[in-house]
Amino acid sequence: MYVCSCFGITEQQVQQHAERGACTPRQIASACKAGTDCGGCVRRIQALLGRGAIPPREQDGRSAPAAAPALSSFGRPASAAGKVPLGDAA
Repeated sequence: MYVCSCFGITEQQVQQHAERGACTPRQIASACKAGTDCGGCVRRIQALLGRGAIPPREQDGRSAPAAAPALSSFGRPASAAGKVPLGDAA
């Protein structure tokens, strides 16, 4: 079965490159160009390498992760931006 239709790369070819030491999609791309054109096969390559493709959130039933807290211009959480931490007092 074809993994990369852009370059005609099959599952067997990806597995052969993996057996020769390619263990990331980038290394597979270096070996045979799979994943370097449209990118549509990268998740399948990840799955073949045992890294597992991440299913889209709407299919796996999980909710989106909580957003990270906003940071002030000083790299502190915005909620603590007005507070002076100990040791920083002038």
